[in-house]
Amino acid sequence: MGKLKIVDSFNYAIEGLIYVLKSQRNMRVHFLFAVLLLLLAIYLNISKIELLILLIAIAFVLFAEMMNTAVEYTIDLASKTVNPVARIVKDVSAGAVLLSAVTGLIVVYIIFFRHLNIPFESMVIKIKQSPWHLTFIALILVLSLVIAGKVFSHSGTPFRGGMPSGHAALAFCIWTAILFSTSNNFIIILVFVLAFFVARSRTANAIHNIWEVLSGAVLGVLATTLVFQLLK
Repeated sequence: MGKLKIVDSFNYAIEGLIYVLKSQRNMRVHFLFAVLLLLLAIYLNISKIELLILLIAIAFVLFAEMMNTAVEYTIDLASKTVNPVARIVKDVSAGAVLLSAVTGLIVVYIIFFRHLNIPFESMVIKIKQSPWHLTFIALILVLSLVIAGKVFSHSGTPFRGGMPSGHAALAFCIWTAILFSTSNNFIIILVFVLAFFVARSRTANAIHNIWEVLSGAVLGVLATTLVFQLLK
């Protein structure tokens, strides 16, 4: 009877894993990525220690995704109405998945960097010479700073409300990148007008006040200028 219970528990666990794979697209993506990484690890004949670390990182990501699914179903079952606390719990759970995924990517990079002989120095040179890459870096930096600003000010979401305005920051980030990338005054003026109207729409729709929009615009300009001055 005891053995039957153990077998039943094992079967239930397998059913749970299969259910998550069937119902959750992110889980399927993580699982496929994990399989490809393991095949690549075997092909490159990485060391046992590296393989062990890789397996732990993969398990960490998959575990976080499964727990996030369990938390979401539990919240939906317990709360039949819209509850701000339930939303916070779901957001924190999703944040744990994001943290595990970023950590996993760092582990993968460290392990496979040496085996794949990635020309890191030449890549850095190309990035410094490419306005497109610099613009992408600037956008990531600006978005991160916007999120950080709203976290510390406890206001709004990344793209709606709060200090500073994310739309204004990204709009003026793009304008500043174009300012450094081209000498065509017509394009520079045209993009500035578009950025201005994006920023203006945030106050016109009462989503932000003027100071939140101005701070976003200044943040976008300063952060992008910093990226282009340091890396170009």
